Amino acid sequence: MSSRGLNLCTLAGNVAADPQVRHIERKTGGSTQVANLTIYVDRIPSRKESDSFTVDITVWEDSPAWRKLTHIKKGSLIITSGAIDASPYLSKADSQPRAGLQLKANDIFLDSSPRAEDPDATASQAQAPRELATAEF
Repeated sequence: MSSRGLNLCTLAGNVAADPQVRHIERKTGGSTQVANLTIYVDRIPSRKESDSFTVDITVWEDSPAWRKLTHIKKGSLIITSGAIDASPYLSKADSQPRAGLQLKANDIFLDSSPRAEDPDATASQAQAPRELATAEF
């Protein structure tokens, strides 16, 4: 079985800033929307340094990931999958060639665990369970 053309990457990370949505004109006519965001991905945990790297995420309006954008904000933990590509550029600091990573998202999964600073979320979990009456089934 050939894996020629297979380009699928799944990454987990924290969103660096709120997604930015733009309207663009298509070459074939009409317009569409595209959103851009950046996530910080932690490096392999076994390394001595606990640093991270960034990946730019592109979400097109016709992608299944598009409907999740309203729930994403700075600091959100997300898992995203899609096609990844290197995006070469020249460093502003020393004019040396560099490469960043860009992922065209097909889907985004949101972290559903409550945030520590959300008192309503933690309070609802702290309530003791109650016995249900037969009529409540």
